[in-house]
Amino acid sequence: MRLTAPALLAASLALGATAASAHPVTYIGTLSNLGEPATAAGSLGTGSVSIVFDDDTFTMKVDVTFSGMSGNTTASHIHCCTAAAGAGSAGVATPLPTFPGFPLGVTSGSYSHTFDMTQASSWNPAFVTANGGTTSGAFAAFATGLADGKAYLNIHSTTSGGGEIRTFLALAPVPEPESYALMLAGLGLLVLRRRSLGR
Repeated sequence: MRLTAPALLAASLALGATAASAHPVTYIGTLSNLGEPATAAGSLGTGSVSIVFDDDTFTMKVDVTFSGMSGNTTASHIHCCTAAAGAGSAGVATPLPTFPGFPLGVTSGSYSHTFDMTQASSWNPAFVTANGGTTSGAFAAFATGLADGKAYLNIHSTTSGGGEIRTFLALAPVPEPESYALMLAGLGLLVLRRRSLGR
């Protein structure tokens, strides 16, 4: 089958449309002591966070890596929703006192867990109560907070009980449809060139 420019353009537009309508949304962040209480001022702790929030399956996959903490970990969770994007503090939205299975008593580690957000166990009961008393109400409020940049993940430690490192969660960059079109056009030209060379 011969690839033509119109076929490549159609494929790239279809791929761009598929990407734009996808419902799992990825949020990312880099952990640091910025925004945490004064007790965390000297912390050199750092790390990265990736959250995949899916409004089709009502799940949330949390991936965290961290190192260099001043104290041993005591808890980690997501707070929502602050009054302003990227600033302030808010109550905990996810399970208390910590994510289930989060590594405690360490200064570095990693964590990966997928939450079923239809289950009450995936939420702080107070967050559910504050948002209509149902997990669906909590889900809607949390989804809005994430999208608005008003949710943050933090890690608490023995040296900073109020939180040692945190990051506000931001939408991960998604390639523009034009990027897909260029990628597909380049791939198409490569295929055509190989065919013309008999490879």
